[in-house]
Amino acid sequence: MKSQIIRFMKDEEGATAIEYGLIAGLIAVVIIAAITSIGTNLDGIFDVIVTKLQAVPRT
Repeated sequence: MKSQIIRFMKDEEGATAIEYGLIAGLIAVVIIAAITSIGTNLDGIFDVIVTKLQAVPRT
């Protein structure tokens, strides 16, 4: 029983999986923030385009 407890305490596979999970979560947060920022910028760009197209006289 003691050897199993010692082996469990030395096992680092779970810690590695948690580290990979944290890294994946951080990457997801960065991607979401980048996409949100790009979306906001694109919204502004399209607003400018629409405004300029509406100002063009129709023939």
